[in-house]
Amino acid sequence: MTDRAPHHVQSLDRGLAVIRAFGPDTPELTLSDVARATGLTRAAARRFLLTLTDLGYVRTDGKLFALTPRVLELGYAYLSSVSLPEVAQPHLERLSAQVRESSSVSVLDGTDIVYVARVMVSRIMTVAINVGTRFPAHATSMGHVLLAGLSDVDLEAYLSAAELDTFTEHTITSPEALRAELARVRAQGWALVDQELESGLRSIAVPLHDRDGQVVAAMNVSTQASRGTPAAVRRDVLPELQATAARIEADLAVAHPARRSG
Repeated sequence: MTDRAPHHVQSLDRGLAVIRAFGPDTPELTLSDVARATGLTRAAARRFLLTLTDLGYVRTDGKLFALTPRVLELGYAYLSSVSLPEVAQPHLERLSAQVRESSSVSVLDGTDIVYVARVMVSRIMTVAINVGTRFPAHATSMGHVLLAGLSDVDLEAYLSAAELDTFTEHTITSPEALRAELARVRAQGWALVDQELESGLRSIAVPLHDRDGQVVAAMNVSTQASRGTPAAVRRDVLPELQATAARIEADLAVAHPARRSG
């Protein structure tokens, strides 16, 4: 048996083991199942299960036991204390491993996007991108997503303040053309920017919404244009990007619940 520190509380250890016995493949368990999964005696397993039932974390029909939604409270305290970058980072790591490309999350700050989380697989730009790096919103896929999420009034304020500089021959520099592109992005729910910020760089982005449905950030995957066509990026990367965004939004919904109107 593993030596335990003097402060170790065995009953807490066992109670958590009972909770962990339940899972996607074992949503309902008998008393014997729990005892077998945890190594507890039937009598001990019964005491823990009934205590958890009294506390509202477990329900039973007299034979089968199952967790209740109240167990989500056990993770809420952690999730409610973490920030967007902390929530997003592990999801970005999994996404980059899946698509084998760099991924990032950014927010809008004035007329720029600011990177708040990033996983770099390979360097594909002439400048290094790190957390805190800023780029003009009008020339980036995440910028297009974030601008598309603005109200009409806020978008007009952005267009009045922004300098739509040219970075490549593909950069959108006309307010009218940008408005049209943002309308398309808003309708389809994603943005693909092909070599507008730097020649050879292509990226695709989706919005991240809070529980109120407001766009609070954007997430992208960037790749070298020579690796494939825009159609291939839409086919191979966009579904994974959207699925990852949905998982981040689910975590954010728990971490930062919608405010109730009073």
